[in-house]
Amino acid sequence: MKKTSTRLADGRELIYYDLRDDTLRDAVDRRPLDRTVTTSEIRRDLLLGDAVAVASHRQGRTYHPPADECPLCPTRGERLSEIPDASYDVVVFENRFPSLAGDSGRCEVVCFTSDHDASFADLSAEQARLVLDAWTDRTSELSHLPAVEQVFCFENRGAEIGVTLGHPHGQIYAYPFTTPRTALMLRSLAAHKEATGGENLFDAVLERERAGERVVLEGEHWAAFVPYAAHWPYEVHLYPKRRVPDLLALDEAARTEFPQVYLELLRRFDRIFDGRDRGENAAGELPTPYIAAWHQAPFGALEEFDGITRDDFALHLELFTIRRTSGKLKFLAGSESGMSVFINDVPPERAAERLREVASS
Repeated sequence: MKKTSTRLADGRELIYYDLRDDTLRDAVDRRPLDRTVTTSEIRRDLLLGDAVAVASHRQGRTYHPPADECPLCPTRGERLSEIPDASYDVVVFENRFPSLAGDSGRCEVVCFTSDHDASFADLSAEQARLVLDAWTDRTSELSHLPAVEQVFCFENRGAEIGVTLGHPHGQIYAYPFTTPRTALMLRSLAAHKEATGGENLFDAVLERERAGERVVLEGEHWAAFVPYAAHWPYEVHLYPKRRVPDLLALDEAARTEFPQVYLELLRRFDRIFDGRDRGENAAGELPTPYIAAWHQAPFGALEEFDGITRDDFALHLELFTIRRTSGKLKFLAGSESGMSVFINDVPPERAAERLREVASS
């Protein structure tokens, strides 16, 4: 992997990640951009104890542009974009409309490929590995920023999720605090460790799931399963079999196998509602909208979580779709949005069975 860092016309950082070491990246951003001005602010909810990012400048962000005006495609002639070069493998840049900025953290965009009409599932194993390396590098770099306590790499895919740019891309949020969801995991981890005399909860969950009926697929170094209490209609958790706290700690064997396992999962997700394997017509149902979210240990202090260290946390990816059946979405209505109590219409055992059925060829 070759890494080349440069600056856009408004001062934001842009980084090329290339498969070839001899690739030259010297294109200049020719757009007449003013310096980016953000108004991001973190506010604490005194009753819930969580945080809300208030970012009014995001109201003006790019919204569903036509394909020939996509800001994530390479620059071609006089069609100028966020990427000055005429091609790229993987590129990362500071978001022009960030939810977090300055003392409130940082937001970056990760473009997986220059092909506007592709998806992550269309990538080769070599390209997917390059994305993994980019995620890892950015996790390392962002973790050293003074304001950053947790790094979150994720992908939103599909208009139903709220994606406003159709180009295959993900994002990285560098938070100045430990997120509420991670804090819940850490509290459960600490409680289980104390109650069992030192057993690791992540290890126990992975062992139980691997021995059960909800395994979707398994490699030598990774295991994917539908969790016992899945919140979403189709939800898969992907764990390295050797517990590590973050992407940086993955060994070479796990990095090498990851593309095959993850690409297979994504391709199965695209077939859940396909219907072709059952001889049905599911026109308009592809692609499956999803969120793919990496959970990594925070880089900040963990004193409030009694007896827990970063090494107790288990890196894992959670992949889920909000589509519950053909033509129908799972909405977060009263119970979910008002009380944070999820109601799942698809039994996790049936979801796992379906994901095994649609193994891609």
